[in-house]
Amino acid sequence: MGERELSELITDLKGVGDKTGKLFNKCGIYTCGDLLTYFPRDYDYFGDVINACDASEGQMCAMKLTIVGSVSKRRVRNLSILSFEAADQTGKIKMTYFNAPYLINSLKSGTTHVFRGITRKKGNFFYMDQPKMYKIEEYAALSGSMRPKYSLVKGLTNNAVTKAVEQTFINAGKLEEYLPEDLINKLNLVSYSEAAYGIHFPKNSKELEDSRRRLAYDEFLLFILKLRLLKLSQKEILNSFPMIEVSDVNRLLEQLPYDLTGAQKKAWNDILNDLSGKHVMNRLIQGDVGSGKTIISFMALLTAAANGYQGAIMAPTEVLAAQHFENFKKMIDKYKITALKPILLTGSLSAKDKRNAQELIANGEVNCIIGTNALIQEKVSYKNLALVVTDEQHRFGVRQRESLAGKGENVHVLAMSATPIPRTLAIILYGDLSISVIDELPKGRLPIKNCVVGTDYRDTAYKFINKQVEEGHQAYVICPMIEEGELNGAENVMDYAEKLRSALPSNIQVGILHGKMKPAVKDEIMESFARKDIDVLVSTTVIEVGIDVPNATVIMIENAERFGLSQLHQLRGRVGRGDAQSYCIFINTSESDETKKRLDIMNRSNDGFEIAREDLEQRGPGDLFGVRQSGELCFRVGEIYHDSDLVKEAAMDADRILASDPELSLPQHSVLKNKISTKSANFIDFTTL
Repeated sequence: MGERELSELITDLKGVGDKTGKLFNKCGIYTCGDLLTYFPRDYDYFGDVINACDASEGQMCAMKLTIVGSVSKRRVRNLSILSFEAADQTGKIKMTYFNAPYLINSLKSGTTHVFRGITRKKGNFFYMDQPKMYKIEEYAALSGSMRPKYSLVKGLTNNAVTKAVEQTFINAGKLEEYLPEDLINKLNLVSYSEAAYGIHFPKNSKELEDSRRRLAYDEFLLFILKLRLLKLSQKEILNSFPMIEVSDVNRLLEQLPYDLTGAQKKAWNDILNDLSGKHVMNRLIQGDVGSGKTIISFMALLTAAANGYQGAIMAPTEVLAAQHFENFKKMIDKYKITALKPILLTGSLSAKDKRNAQELIANGEVNCIIGTNALIQEKVSYKNLALVVTDEQHRFGVRQRESLAGKGENVHVLAMSATPIPRTLAIILYGDLSISVIDELPKGRLPIKNCVVGTDYRDTAYKFINKQVEEGHQAYVICPMIEEGELNGAENVMDYAEKLRSALPSNIQVGILHGKMKPAVKDEIMESFARKDIDVLVSTTVIEVGIDVPNATVIMIENAERFGLSQLHQLRGRVGRGDAQSYCIFINTSESDETKKRLDIMNRSNDGFEIAREDLEQRGPGDLFGVRQSGELCFRVGEIYHDSDLVKEAAMDADRILASDPELSLPQHSVLKNKISTKSANFIDFTTL
């Protein structure tokens, strides 16, 4: 039902021509099926109109107000500002609009409108910046509704996406169900068709949560089934590259200025046992931010080299790959390590340098290859690749890991992740890997000093950042979005950078970084920050997995309540990497007691695993529709902490299904099998996770 319609091109929809179709393509939408899985990033809930006296700090609300007095116009640099007061019988709200001169004719004293936006408090007064203005009857028609908000590219409007989604549902009709009926009944799930529609156009918050829950379960079940089938198809492979413990590693350990922690030693013993064992290693090292995973990977690569083999380490970004390369070279020179011969291979190398690197790799003159996805390109061949290390495991899919491992025959795989997933979930979600946990931080590391504060602390924070820069240090400021309007009431990188440039002395260099920049531009900005050419970097969460900048001692995270605790911890890990005392400032723009309680764990703990446990217990449905956890497995709807019960249910259900039908050949599993084995038009391709 609807399968043919879902396979049609997006340009087959009425009103979507070639030009608009290309904009949809930029979002990864090529077919109508793609469109249905392009889920909203947020929802706009149009609540009842409230009185001015009921306003509270940080609240998204609508108020029916009459403009009182005159509208003032002024300019500050290149910014035109309109400001006025609007009131009802219970109080006044100060209004401000930036660069909106076209509104002057609508803003007449004595006229009444519904103003909708985020209320802020300064002193004894409430104000709104850039509120949306509606006619009274216009807002009345919207009141009580939930409207989807989609991620957009320049030229593509939210209205265009919404209309295209609505038309697709009309054309496709009822969507085919693929879960066995007993599973749907056991978990009291809504049908797939209801869930697919309800995630886009929920009538209320309950329908939204019911739809999200069904789709989250689907994601987990299909992903776990895929993993289980993958593991069944890969019987334990005999070790083609048996390795012995080498004196090179022992000499390195003797020279290091610190001792390995107990957890590091245990992880290293696990690796040594795997490398010398009967079967191929397939292991995940899960360690908190700054726990010392990199030295363990260096020791593993050194062991492979000293045994006469090649090893490769694949990082998620060119900047991180380059940093690994530089750090490895420094260690080789400092500790006079002759067995390890590294080379860097990334996509940005010149054609000549790539050819040279490929030649050295192919003839075995280098035995430690460090790079990005460039390591798995067709032109790259290895002489005797025996060990593959993937840094930040969650950034690479099953296919990428297999592609790199496939460059050698039955190679050892060592994956690393700083995402502190509770062990019970990690065993399920990394089902094809053995797991070692590094849950201790190196001795002597100064703990980061934390504070959770309200918006009235910003001026103090700016002065503190200024002081740190004057002392020769650097700072990060994290915003949830890139440009104004992506998330209601959230700070954005572009405007915030201008705000900081005005607040800080002119000699302080403020830079900008966000995910929509081209990789080469992002890398150049991070390198500039590492060189101290940039003093304060205003960024989205793109820096969550970035290079080490030991000189950065402050990170300030705006709208901290919009992030999961585990992601806040990952972001905090950008500082505290040098000898100087480091600080993390969480700006909470919510007045909710529940939010304050949730964020208080960041004040109390720097332990990623403890925070993960708290995150698992404390997060509620309302937290899932703000900023997504970007540091975890990339499920589109499911959230492994909040939905841990569904993860466990899906794991048990997957095992039950495969126990009775290991090849999914029974009639009731035929559609389910198709979902797993092919990239279906109306669901996610789980093989890329």
